[in-house]
Amino acid sequence: MKAKDLITIKDLSISDIEEIFALTAKLKSEGRISKDEPLKGKTLGFIFQKPSLRTKVSFAVAMAQLGGAAIYLAPEEVKLGEREEIKDVARTLSRYLDGIVARTFKHGDIIELAEYSTVPVINGLSDFSHPCQALADIFTVKEKKGKVKGVKIAFVGDGNNVCNSLLMASARVGADISVAVPKGYEPDKEVIKIALDFAGVTGSKVVICTDPEKAVSGADVVYTDVWTSMGQEKEKAKRLKAFKGFQINEKLCSKANKDFIIMHCLPAHRGEEITDECMESPHSIVFDQA
Repeated sequence: MKAKDLITIKDLSISDIEEIFALTAKLKSEGRISKDEPLKGKTLGFIFQKPSLRTKVSFAVAMAQLGGAAIYLAPEEVKLGEREEIKDVARTLSRYLDGIVARTFKHGDIIELAEYSTVPVINGLSDFSHPCQALADIFTVKEKKGKVKGVKIAFVGDGNNVCNSLLMASARVGADISVAVPKGYEPDKEVIKIALDFAGVTGSKVVICTDPEKAVSGADVVYTDVWTSMGQEKEKAKRLKAFKGFQINEKLCSKANKDFIIMHCLPAHRGEEITDECMESPHSIVFDQA
């Protein structure tokens, strides 16, 4: 039987997330290198259409530490959907690999890969979702704050893939989340609906607004991401104008709780969505998060 895919946070139950976090904590306490090598003889393949630092390195290192191996397939080698049909790539790689991590421009490409693959497919980032980032983020909040339920997370910036996943993950585990975005840059409507449904079960408070100060007021976590994501470079000038006033800076952070933490999924464009002072401040846990 095929194991579970991870395409969006919606694929995970609360118990799934709790199990992942428990295993994560165990591995960290053991120094990460596993003596029993649970993934010995297993191989994870990477299909990456976009550049990657943290996603590529973290998965490769994890496989090595757990006794497995990783194979990186560069964009020009695969040309997903161009050189070869996605369904053919999925079925071929399933004969060789034990799992696939895909990092694509189109979310639909990952869905198609998962449909035809007979091994688990993990979303390493798409234009819609970045579930692994959100899991790492929530785990980091739990480490730093000792809990997630009732913790207020303020996301200020673009309602992008990271925001979509953070919304779903926060509501799924009972964290409160306030998202402040310029008009026209809201998170996906279906994601908001899913988050609200999760919140109905966990008691999470979900707020979407256009006022950064309102979102950050009383926040325990202040989070941002780039205003111009990969593939949106032509929109940069327009976005810089639209996001004026949404920068994470000392003035905005003064509205948060005194012991707040600053998070950024990286890479950061210092001086745009976040100031250098905030990136380097004692409140920043950006590199622990990474």
